[in-house]
Amino acid sequence: MSRSARAVVTGAGSGIGRAFARELARRKGAVVCSDISVDNARETVRLIENAGGRACVVPCDVAQRSDVEHLASAAIEYFGEPPNLLINNAGVGAGGRRVGTIGFDDWNWVLGINLFGVIHGCEIFAPILRSTQRAGIINVASAAGFNAAPVMGPYCVSKAGVISLSETLAAEMVGSGVSVTVVCPTFVATNVAHNGRISPGPVEFAARMAARGMAPEVVARKSLDANDRGSLYVMPQLDAKLTWRVKRLAPALVTRGMAFSSRLMGVTDYD
Repeated sequence: MSRSARAVVTGAGSGIGRAFARELARRKGAVVCSDISVDNARETVRLIENAGGRACVVPCDVAQRSDVEHLASAAIEYFGEPPNLLINNAGVGAGGRRVGTIGFDDWNWVLGINLFGVIHGCEIFAPILRSTQRAGIINVASAAGFNAAPVMGPYCVSKAGVISLSETLAAEMVGSGVSVTVVCPTFVATNVAHNGRISPGPVEFAARMAARGMAPEVVARKSLDANDRGSLYVMPQLDAKLTWRVKRLAPALVTRGMAFSSRLMGVTDYD
């Protein structure tokens, strides 16, 4: 599917989204690069076109259903036919405060983009993709969706919802020709920690870990290959795979371990 795909990528202006867009273009696909930042999306398109690829920009705030509806219409107009690959990648980071002190503004912001952005994409694009003979949906979640960390409540909840939605959609798409994949990385070398709403202590830790994380280009390649194979889950890194398995064998132990390690590293503050 990733070869010569007609793809729509949200959050294509940077990080994993830009890596997806460029890798799809390298595989001879045409790409609609969607992002809330038009300038960032234009830079992605410039990089693709300079390499001989085909892409366009469609501004989109995935938290707004009307924007995603417009994105679908614009994609059909650009391709001259329905797209056959959707990558729900747009996301934000937030953390550093315990439940009860987070505030509903951050809850609404994170869930609006990370969860409802994916809901909007799946709900609006699913009928379009079903109309093609073969198609794919890739939802970018996180290992935080199954390995919840302290002081990351909204982020963990949003990513857990993306995993659940992807599993539901995958079951519904059996026999339709639409392959659904959910991507659950740990740390990836992006700027999400600096661009999100994360308190100074945790953001410094997250930024250090991200700097040592997997390159977004590797995540994109692994995810596209997995969708081509019809794989539902992608854990790009070894630590994500190990945590996934251990969580299913001893969930309470993993939760206690996360609490202990967070205190040890100074991420949580109980004063």
